[in-house]
Amino acid sequence: MPQLTFALNHMTAPSLPLDAFFALAADLGIKAVEIRNDLPGNAILDGTTPADVKAAAQRHGLTIISINALQRFNAWSAEREAKARALIDYAEACAARALVLVPKNDGTGRADGERQTNLMAALTALKPLLDKAGIIGLVEPLGFEICSLRSKREAAEAIRSVGGEGTFRLVHDTFHHHLAGEPELFADLTGLIHISGVEDSGIAIGDLRDSHRVLVGPGDTLGNVEQIKALIAAGYAGPLSFEPFASVVHDLPDPKTAIAGSIAFLRETV
Repeated sequence: MPQLTFALNHMTAPSLPLDAFFALAADLGIKAVEIRNDLPGNAILDGTTPADVKAAAQRHGLTIISINALQRFNAWSAEREAKARALIDYAEACAARALVLVPKNDGTGRADGERQTNLMAALTALKPLLDKAGIIGLVEPLGFEICSLRSKREAAEAIRSVGGEGTFRLVHDTFHHHLAGEPELFADLTGLIHISGVEDSGIAIGDLRDSHRVLVGPGDTLGNVEQIKALIAAGYAGPLSFEPFASVVHDLPDPKTAIAGSIAFLRETV
């Protein structure tokens, strides 16, 4: 049985202030966290300095494995570059190890040829910025049909084409992997696994949304256990990071007990 390690994405408990979120992770025995730049009224959007974030993580004995995320990274422009530089600087200053890169997800940029060209341009521009700061770029294909980067194969090919194997890694998101229907895993390029489950079996795959994503348990329909087993068998040795988006999780009065239950389930079944 593999020795699983876990991480906690702030989306698991987005209403918690950063210090309370860090305390939750530490209380669960989790040593790695992902912070976000899309939580209104919370760090990073509330103006919390990277020095304060770094100090809080150190106080709780945590490693910040990523900032999540540079959105629309493959729609490269002067504005996107400025946003990337700001997030990379923040990541470096707070001692985050990586920056998650999320593609545009609005139905545009999906044409064959166009999407590959846009992806290559973004990776080429991001590589020197990330390398200078010593930050990994975590490319996260999304399984939604409207997304401009659904395929991990396309992402992997682009990473290799720009000589970016030392700069970029893939995020294997169990939800998006299920939606994309792409069987290949690319464990050798995987830098992080995001885990969440779906328990409503009556929803068609094409109709699944972030709001359906709960903690992983016995009722999961996404095949989390099978996906994780396969990735570990193929050589993945990093953390499994909880990233549920459903309000039923966000509104839990006792998230610690629920997350601990999911950890126990995965340790028993993977």
